[in-house]
Amino acid sequence: MLRIAHKLRCGFAKMTVREAINSAMAQEIERDSNVFLIGEEVGQYQGAYKVSKGLYDRFGKSRIWDTPITEAGFTGLSVGAAMYGLKPIVEFMTFNFAMQAIDHVINSSAKLNYMSAGGLKTSIVFRGINGAAAAVAAQHSQCFAAWYSQVPGLIVLSPYDCDDARGLLKAAVRNPNPVVFLENEIMYNEAFEVPENVMDKDYLIPIGKAKVMREGKDVTIVTFSKMVKYSMLAAAELEREGISCEVINLRTLKPLDRNTIIKSLQKTHRVVTVEEGWGQCGIGAEICSIINETNAFFHLDAPVVRVTGVDIPTPYAFNLEELSFPKTHNIVEAVKLVLK
Repeated sequence: MLRIAHKLRCGFAKMTVREAINSAMAQEIERDSNVFLIGEEVGQYQGAYKVSKGLYDRFGKSRIWDTPITEAGFTGLSVGAAMYGLKPIVEFMTFNFAMQAIDHVINSSAKLNYMSAGGLKTSIVFRGINGAAAAVAAQHSQCFAAWYSQVPGLIVLSPYDCDDARGLLKAAVRNPNPVVFLENEIMYNEAFEVPENVMDKDYLIPIGKAKVMREGKDVTIVTFSKMVKYSMLAAAELEREGISCEVINLRTLKPLDRNTIIKSLQKTHRVVTVEEGWGQCGIGAEICSIINETNAFFHLDAPVVRVTGVDIPTPYAFNLEELSFPKTHNIVEAVKLVLK
């Protein structure tokens, strides 16, 4: 944090997504005595992916809780703590492991406010890595974006860059509802320039608001998380061929920002959705339904094209894994298809 603060004297900092998440948690733990971080290896080991590095030394064991390897145990404990007014940040080493605790996330936390007629709330953040990393095989490579975004009572966020990571995580911690915060392991080491205002202790990104990363007039590309990177690369490549793409970073997956999607469609008249999760019942499928069920449908000049992960368990073999998830060339091909 000292290194980052020093760079801010020049008006901006260059930091990694890992550092952005770390600094956001530190500020929220310092700001609110009810906030604490809990999970496996988050404390003395500094985090399995070093996202919580330095927090145990700074805040101590009463605010940074190391747990045994029992997702069901520490998630249930955290939901109970949230019922009593505390604000846990629950770290799953990976959301694949959160499947051991999904009953607490959905049946306890997400439904509690409704089933208690508003008498009980759980201000709680469930965060950790989501989607494919590299060579960790089928049981550690799933995207849970569509899974959780189907559940009433949950807010689902998926950051791309440092701006997203800081602004969305801080907004999640301050929100009175349960929030699923889907990070990406590959993005942890990605570095971005961060304006000084993003480092402010009260910098928040509104939940439910997408961001237009790049304006265009021919095709709208709607995406989130790591796929924003590939979509931006595809847009740059297509620009050299005279094709202008608008790229939307959803940021929030539930509730979806319908207005930004529809407004862009009304301008470009063509849509490509990109996600690394499976296609069936995915985020792209929901966007297709939104378009079909509104007047936006009449602005389409071509059917929506979806770019998704392949409908198979993720292979361990590197060459097959590479073929299982969208890359820049897949997005380029989809854009050209929708323009035919």
